[in-house]
Amino acid sequence: QVQVVESGGGLVQPGGSLRLSCAASGSIFSIRAMAWYRQAPGKQRDLVARIISGGSVYYADFVKGRFTISRDNAKNTVSLQMNSLKPEDTAVYYCNVDMTIRGYWGQGTQVTVSS
Repeated sequence: QVQVVESGGGLVQPGGSLRLSCAASGSIFSIRAMAWYRQAPGKQRDLVARIISGGSVYYADFVKGRFTISRDNAKNTVSLQMNSLKPEDTAVYYCNVDMTIRGYWGQGTQVTVSS
């Protein structure tokens, strides 16, 4: 059994910053990648950023230059530093842990960017 728990969401004004954290625990082995997705109401779930075990990262075009993903392999955690937030960044943010056999999702954390 694997548990994935996100934290750090909240309400922030446009131009502000938030830091999301995700911790995986339980029967953890051979994590290939950890990633953040987001889903706004009525829209599909989109990949925001992904970091693989070797350290390579991917960012969606809509967050490049504003968001930074980082990972602590020893602690099985991943973070997402979000700067220069825009109203269109409002969504539920989900952490995904990609292991050899399957992927695991957290319950999501709400991020609302509004004045």
